[in-house]
Order: sequence, then structure tokens, then C-alpha cells
Amino acid sequence: MGPAVDLTSPRSPRVVAARRLARRTARGRERRFLAEGPQAIREAVAHRTPDGGTLVELFATAEAAERHDDLLAAARDAGVPVHLAGPEVLAALSQTVTPQGLVGVCRFLDRTLEAVLADRPRLVAVLAHVRDPGNAGTVLRCADAAGADAVILTDASVDAYNPKAVRASAGSLFHLPVAVGVPVERAVRGLAEAGVRVLAADGAGERELDAELDEGAMGGPTAWLFGNEAWGLPEATRALADAAVRVPIHGHAESLNLATAAAVCLYASARAQRAPGGCRAE
Repeated sequence: MGPAVDLTSPRSPRVVAARRLARRTARGRERRFLAEGPQAIREAVAHRTPDGGTLVELFATAEAAERHDDLLAAARDAGVPVHLAGPEVLAALSQTVTPQGLVGVCRFLDRTLEAVLADRPRLVAVLAHVRDPGNAGTVLRCADAAGADAVILTDASVDAYNPKAVRASAGSLFHLPVAVGVPVERAVRGLAEAGVRVLAADGAGERELDAELDEGAMGGPTAWLFGNEAWGLPEATRALADAAVRVPIHGHAESLNLATAAAVCLYASARAQRAPGGCRAE
């Protein structure tokens, strides 16, 4: 016999309170968000903010509790309330078609722009006008994989704590500093004052990424501005950057999608920074 279930109704006050966090207004008011699935919960258990542990409450089905008993034990050891819940409860909390049986309530973990810049970042992804939460989470994941020091989401971009964005980040939201709601002009000005070169990723950019690499222009601290999925960066935003750089299209594709272009740009910077003479060279 599996562990006893203590929450069976989606109308339970605890469940209703957690469900509210699917809405941006409730997330902003309570400074809490939902993280779903074993990967996100594993990262949340390990992560801490100045206010304490990031994970503050965990809901799990009996089946998930047996499969991921190590995660539940780690949560309990950290003093996190763990609720064993019926499948209907997890379905109510989940934003996926096939719930994975684990949903956590987490504290916001974003940092101020000033705190991000105080760490003297050398590679930054700035989501200037990214509206799709899946794209935002995927770019955050790419930035994490490329070894970026921070991600900045401007006030014109989607909420980093949107459940779809959290899922698409595949745990990377918990790995690197994230600043949210920053006006793009303020972000660019702060980066420039911190000695970071700001490049706008633009399919119509006057500079080509290969040329930037060949000329050794990308070895220093760099921030990439990424724009909207459909219409790219507004002219006013492009004008803020030190240069607009395009990823070369060597085949017949019309363009690259946002996440793919971001991965190419971030990895190009990561390689240049680690090459002889780059700002991360040993």
C-alpha cells in the first residue's frame, strides 16, 4: 500500500491558493510561482534566496512520492511542507496535458539590475521584446548552457515566472541571476557603464557574426539583445546597441527562430571569451 493521501479535493484552500499562482497578478502580489516536475523541484530544493529556501510548499501524488522519494525527503529535511495529493489535485495545479505528479510553490528569485551588474557579468542575455513564454524559458536555458552570467527580461517581455517559461527553462531559472521588468534603456545604459559591449541580434544587422568572430571583436564582456519572435527588435531598441549583428544564413532558410539564433550568438561569445585574449581565457 502506498502512502496515505491527505489532499483529495481541488477546492481545498491550500490548493486554491496555489492555483492562483497560475495568474501573473497573483504571482506578483505574493512573489510566489509554481514549478512543476522532478527536475524543477530538484533545483528548487537546492536553491536558496536571501529570504531562505526557494521551495516553500510541495504537492505530490502518491505515485510520484514513491518514484521520487529522495526529493520528498530532501524537501522535508529543508522544512518544506509536503502534501500528498490525489491526481485531481495535481491536475488542477498542473499546466501540462500529462502532469508529472510534482508541483512546488517557490519564492521569487530574481535580482535587481544593480545586483546583477555589481557582479561584473561578462556574458548576458537581454530578452528585450520576447513575448512567448516557451521562447523565454528556452533562451534562458541556452544562456545557462553557454555559461552566461545573467539574464535580463525587460518590461516589454513575458513574465519569467509564467508556468510555461519555468518549464521551458528546464531548471535553468534556478541556476543563474535573473533580473525582470527592467526598461530596456536602463538595462543597456547599466551594461554600458559596467563595461559590457551590447550587441543587437538582428537578421538585418549591418555586421555579420562570422566577421565579428574573425576580427576578434567578441572576446570582451558582451550582452546580446534579443527581440520579438515575429518582428524582431524595434529600430529604437537596435539604436541603443553598439552594433546590430546578424547570424549568417548559408542555406535557403528564410530565417532562424529566436531560440536557435540566441543559442548561436551566445555560444559564439562563449567561445570567443575563452579563446586566447578573451576575457575568460586562462
